[in-house]
Amino acid sequence: MTVSEALLGRTVAVLGGTGPQGRGLARRFAAAGLDVVLGSRAADRAAETAAALPGRVRGLSNADAAVAGDIVVVAVPWAGHAELLTELAPALVGKIVVDCVNPLGFDKQGPYALDVPAGSAAQQAATILVGARVVGAFHHVSAVILEDPSLDTVDTDVLVLGDDREATDLVQDLAAVIPGVRGVYGGRLRNARQVEAFTANLISVNRRYRAHAGLRVTDV
Repeated sequence: MTVSEALLGRTVAVLGGTGPQGRGLARRFAAAGLDVVLGSRAADRAAETAAALPGRVRGLSNADAAVAGDIVVVAVPWAGHAELLTELAPALVGKIVVDCVNPLGFDKQGPYALDVPAGSAAQQAATILVGARVVGAFHHVSAVILEDPSLDTVDTDVLVLGDDREATDLVQDLAAVIPGVRGVYGGRLRNARQVEAFTANLISVNRRYRAHAGLRVTDV
């Protein structure tokens, strides 16, 4: 577990940080020694959740967390994605915004990818957040594993997508602060659609095998 020089002194904000995915990522970032801010629609709920996590974690409203973060992770439900980012767009100008939202639907046959007019959640974020440096990442990391304090390592790679090389490099570094995790560049932001959609396949794997499957990229 090593924090790169590029990450030193930066605060990571997690919007939707009281949900399982956001809370799990916050736990792992804080355990690595990073300053973390949890965002929520209700600041008091964020503060309560933050108090239960180890490390330097504080809870604020989503709006205040967006202002406080140098790197801002978006881990909100797909249904509220566009509305929240539209509201927070002025506060996110110039910041690295990491979108890990998966637009999925569920029916009797299981999970499936939703059609997104912009192409993907990450592309929708980039369309809304003019002036921000949008990166897609952390789509396939199990919230159950992230939140389990008995597990010292997380056995998975994180595909990192974006058009800003400096930003994708930094997000790869962010992934690597979680022991066992490796950030792997996965292409430009236009390739985020199939990465987000693949989460439906992983959920199906998990249901069939009662697992918390991740993803590994070989020969890299």
